[in-house]
Parts: sequence; C-alpha cells; structure tokens
Amino acid sequence: MQTFLKDYSDYFYFVFRVLAGLLFLLHGVQKVFGAQPAETFSLFWFAGVIELVVGVMVIIGLWTSWAALLGAAEMVVAYIMVHIPKGLNPLSNQGELAILYFAAFLILMTHGTKKWGLTED
Repeated sequence: MQTFLKDYSDYFYFVFRVLAGLLFLLHGVQKVFGAQPAETFSLFWFAGVIELVVGVMVIIGLWTSWAALLGAAEMVVAYIMVHIPKGLNPLSNQGELAILYFAAFLILMTHGTKKWGLTED
C-alpha cells in the first residue's frame, strides 16, 4: 500500500489541487453570478472575485502557492468577520468550510503546483 501511495502521490495531489480550486471557483461564481449575486463592489462581491481568480489559478496551476496564500488570507478574514460574531465553535457558526479551505490552502501553499500546471513554484 505504501508503495502504491508513493507511486501515485503526484496524481492524488493533482486531483486534490483541481478539486479544491474548482470548489473555491464555484463559491465565487455563486457570489458574483448566482441567482442573487452580490452587489457590485461590495465586500461580498470582492470575496467572490477573489474566489474566482484563486480558483482558476489553482486549477490551472498558475502561481499556485501565491494564489493559495490569497485564498487562505480570505478564509481567515471571512472567519473573523462573518463567523466569529456568531460564536467561536465552527459547527455552530457555520465556519467549518472556511477552516477546511484554509487548511487546504496551507497544503497548496507548501506544495505549490507540482506537476501538470502552467508554472512550477
């Protein structure tokens, strides 16, 4: 099992990178172009634009570490501004997704694009 995981680790990381980027991108699409899009130039709209840009950059592997840094920073700000006022527990303040994205972006920041991306960082 250990050899299998090691032999295919680049493939697993690629799937992780693309899925994390795609899901983050979809959050941005929902905020900017969704059924009830955010008011243009509002804080919520800027968050959506960041999610669109970061999501695309992570998916295509363009400066992944820098994009992930921006995504992680957004998740910290979102957790502080939106979720903490509802309480500290992420399960009761609906902040578990922000924390999970933050953790994913930490992994993406440290590992970068690896293979199958436009830039290697």
